[in-house]
This record gives sequence, C-alpha cells and structure tokens, in this order.
Amino acid sequence: MTALSFPPAMTGEAVSSDPFDTAVMRAVTGCEAGLVTHRVALDRVGAALVLAPEVPLRDAIAMLPLCGVGFQNALGALAPPEVAVHLDWDGGLRVNGASCGRFRACAASDDPDTVPDWLVVGFTLPILPEDEETGLTPDRTALMSEGCAEVDPGRLVESWARHTLNWIARWEDEGVKSLHSEWRGLAWGLGEDITQNGFDGTFLGVDERFGMLLRDAKTTHLIPLTNVLEEAP
Repeated sequence: MTALSFPPAMTGEAVSSDPFDTAVMRAVTGCEAGLVTHRVALDRVGAALVLAPEVPLRDAIAMLPLCGVGFQNALGALAPPEVAVHLDWDGGLRVNGASCGRFRACAASDDPDTVPDWLVVGFTLPILPEDEETGLTPDRTALMSEGCAEVDPGRLVESWARHTLNWIARWEDEGVKSLHSEWRGLAWGLGEDITQNGFDGTFLGVDERFGMLLRDAKTTHLIPLTNVLEEAP
C-alpha cells in the first residue's frame, strides 16, 4: 500500500511485528518522541505513539484516554454515521457496544510522581471477526462486522495520528478540562455496576487525573489510571 502520511511533528515507521511492542523497544533504545509505529494486516490494524512527557506520570497518563478520544474522532469521521464508538476506562474500545480492540500504555517508570523518560500508547483493532462462521462472538466484534468495510485501515491510522496530535495541543493549551468533557461523553459503563481491580461497585466517573471512582455499599474507591500501565521491559 501507499506509505502513510503523518503530521510534521510525527514520524511513521511501518513494522512487521506488534506496533506497540516495537514502539516500546524503540523508546527504550532512545528514539525521538513522535514516532508512530504501525502495521496494517488483513485481519487487524495497529499503531503506537512514542511520547516524551514533561509532567509526572500521574498527569501524563492522561495520554491513554486522550489517544482513545483521538481514535473515536478518527473512526467517527471515516465510518458510517450510525457506527457508535465508545471507550472503556482501562483502554478497551467498543464499536456498537461490543468489544473491538483496545489501547495499551507503558512508561519508562511506574512511579506516578516521576516524569518518565518515555511513554508509549498504542492500539490494536480487529478488521475481520474472530468467528468466521457467524461473523460475531457474543461480546466481541470487528470493523467488517459493524458496517465499516469501506474504512481504509491505513487512513484510519493517519487520521488517528492527526486527531491525537490536535488533542495533545489542546491538552497543553487548555489543561485537562476539555479532554475530560469529551471523554466523559464517550465513556462506556458510567453509572453501571462493574468489577475493577478486585472492587465491585457503581462506576461514578473519574477524578481530574482520570482515576476511576467506584462506589460500593460502604465507600467510594479511587483507582488510579496508572494501574493499567504495562510493565516496561
């Protein structure tokens, strides 16, 4: 396919392995921030962005929901208008209510008070359904099963990069308020009873750093978003 095009602040790299794992290894070895690793295969598409935070991890972790919002904006612009995209608190993606890929995050340090040398956020999205006979499984889906056959995966990666860069600029200029408002309108499961990190309760929302507020019969638990970070190699 034609080489993908990225904004001047970003550099694209097509990879043959998992884009997220590749981006983490590039970050560990000292690549420049703004690298977008990406892979478009017949059955799935994925991309990851290397960031160089200038704030402590407890604030920089906002890049996980920010990248999710950028993805929703991107797919929302390319998919038919009836296709609904929502975001799970922990990085999961939902298309028309069913799980459809997810975002992951990894940082150089898991100390929330430390400014990490790097932070990688990336997604993987299935194009073809896991169950070839029915096209669907009870709670999982794929782009092809949700009326998105005309969505070009490469253009989706490009659009995600542009929308994400726009949201990073807004986050830097306006703070977290606009991002918080946009994310809340896309959040999946608000007001519902869920289980998270061993706690059962009602998902009330998030605090200013996107920590989950989970209310049970006795108290409201705060689960930091940094809890979803994957361990650095």
